[in-house]
Amino acid sequence: MKISDVSMWRTARTIFSAMKQHLSVVLLVTALMPMAHAATAAKRAILVGGGADADFIMLRDASARGDMGDTGRLSARLADYPIQSYVDYYRLYPRLVSTPEGEIRSYLNRYDGTAIADRLRNDWLLILGRARDWRLFDEQYPLFVLNDDLQVKCYALSSRVAKGENVVKAARELLVQPKNYGEACVDLIHRLYQNRQFGEDDVWRQIRLAAEYGATGAAKRIAYFIDVSERQLMPAIERSSAFVERGAAGSQAVRELFVIALGRVAKDNQDKAERALHKSLFRLNHEEQAQAWAQIALHASMGLSKEAANLWRKTWDATLSPDGHQWRVRAALRDGDWPMVARAIDSMPRELQKEPTWVYWRGRAYLAQHHTDDAQKLFQTISSQPTFYGILAAEELGQKLVVPPRPSAPTAEELSEAVSNPGFRNSLKLLDLDLRFEGNREWNWQLRKLNDRQLLAAGEFARQSGVLDRMVTTADRAKVELDFTQRFPTPHDDIMQTAIQPLSLDKAWVYGLIRQESRFVKAARSNVGASGLMQIMPATANYVARKIGMSGFSLSNLNDTRTNITLGTHYLNMVLGNLGGSQTLATAAYNAGPSRPRLWRATLEKPIEGAIFAETIPFSETRGYVKNVLANATCYSALFENKGPSLKSRLGIISPRDAMLNEIGDLP
Repeated sequence: MKISDVSMWRTARTIFSAMKQHLSVVLLVTALMPMAHAATAAKRAILVGGGADADFIMLRDASARGDMGDTGRLSARLADYPIQSYVDYYRLYPRLVSTPEGEIRSYLNRYDGTAIADRLRNDWLLILGRARDWRLFDEQYPLFVLNDDLQVKCYALSSRVAKGENVVKAARELLVQPKNYGEACVDLIHRLYQNRQFGEDDVWRQIRLAAEYGATGAAKRIAYFIDVSERQLMPAIERSSAFVERGAAGSQAVRELFVIALGRVAKDNQDKAERALHKSLFRLNHEEQAQAWAQIALHASMGLSKEAANLWRKTWDATLSPDGHQWRVRAALRDGDWPMVARAIDSMPRELQKEPTWVYWRGRAYLAQHHTDDAQKLFQTISSQPTFYGILAAEELGQKLVVPPRPSAPTAEELSEAVSNPGFRNSLKLLDLDLRFEGNREWNWQLRKLNDRQLLAAGEFARQSGVLDRMVTTADRAKVELDFTQRFPTPHDDIMQTAIQPLSLDKAWVYGLIRQESRFVKAARSNVGASGLMQIMPATANYVARKIGMSGFSLSNLNDTRTNITLGTHYLNMVLGNLGGSQTLATAAYNAGPSRPRLWRATLEKPIEGAIFAETIPFSETRGYVKNVLANATCYSALFENKGPSLKSRLGIISPRDAMLNEIGDLP
């Protein structure tokens, strides 16, 4: 029986276009590019060699293109392929919109409990939600194991709205990432407004969120629900400077658009935004004033302005985005205002407060206010794991990081169970084909229900199979039986020793950086072109090779282990010297470039602890990178030296730029 909703067939072309967009996440953006550009060297070699593996890769890309002719022809040639579930998925996907319900159910039943079946159910739920087939959607949604698709979650709430349920609280908690809304979440907002579960204030909050996160398309569609046309909205976004000059006189729509425009102006010119707001303050009510100050404060914080904390002190009545809540705390940290840190964390949504970052800083605020018992209770909740804030919390409790006793090795039976796991076998096959996204997903799917002993065996199987990144990921899941040699491996130690000894470079730090950069995947290549274990950019590699006189260097050798480690450690040493020996600054520089940490440091008015500097790095990627690398380095140091190193001492104190420091100029 085919899905019968007539409206679905009327919108089949639109749905398929949306499904192709979803597939770009599932199958990687490169799968949508021409094969000549998307294929890595490994995949090109397979294609040149021909055979079943080449057919499988071509099937995958044909499916991503929606080419039903090629998928049918290629899948027929792969009837005996080892990972038949993927062959069947790639064959089914391009025609999923028109596939009979029975055929979809047959696939889900045949491959029940597998990662790829869960992915197909995700795809089907998107179609069912778009078609408003709530009967089938409600049947299938509880079976979606990962439940990691925001649009599917929005459809689930729309289904409840259609049944007359009140979902306001759940919707407000869910609708905070406008860039991922797609059609489903925008439609949910419309349904909630039509059903009077959302008022105009809720809709305006969504418009502000969309504008703040640069989701202009979503902002336009949401504004239409309250009769705000694109012609009214876009001047506030695209010609914001002229818009704020006109002031906030007029209706609620004019005042709301003024606040949005103010945020756009503040991004480039904080002073101009403040002047414009002062001129219009008397036209805004108390809450609108707080919202306007929040727009300016957010960009002041991300620009590391010394005025950021003062601006945030005017925002307690504002409704903030997740970024706004977190930057209010960060501004207070830089300002050293611990009561404000506590108040800002207390004002966060409950789920955000539970994150280890804010548990730690809430504990620090308690300490600063002499509530030692309360602080220790918070630190104890996160101190058991060797993560950035877990280690810092343990140090606040007077506990030094010590390598736990190594668990007993997996038994033959435990290892045999891991070896025979079909999901792990599928993962290794996909990784052999250089399909890392699919291979990693398959492996991680198997880890969800494993106990510590099973994780230990799976990690050992990954080690024996030469996929150290999977070993590390597996070991990270363990709660009690922690094997630091799995969690923090040290491959290529002879090459590493040769590279770092002349430089007197900290081996723990280098290994901590590699663990974060590549997870020890030698052929790793980032989407911006960085290569190898230490993820070196081509321009950087050429620069360092010239500087150290590496003869015969060619970019074709960049993934060679010895070459990559030699160039990477020399560059890291250059960056470290360029930034006064601070591992915190040098780690940030390795990720974001040497000039940026110097600029961030130059905004300081007084020395601050390294943990605060790390937490207030404006780039989210670099912020996470620095914290992970230095936590890794602390764990490696414990592993190497069998003593309790201090993460806080490794982070150090970051001071304003020392005019006497002899910086060697910009590095690539």
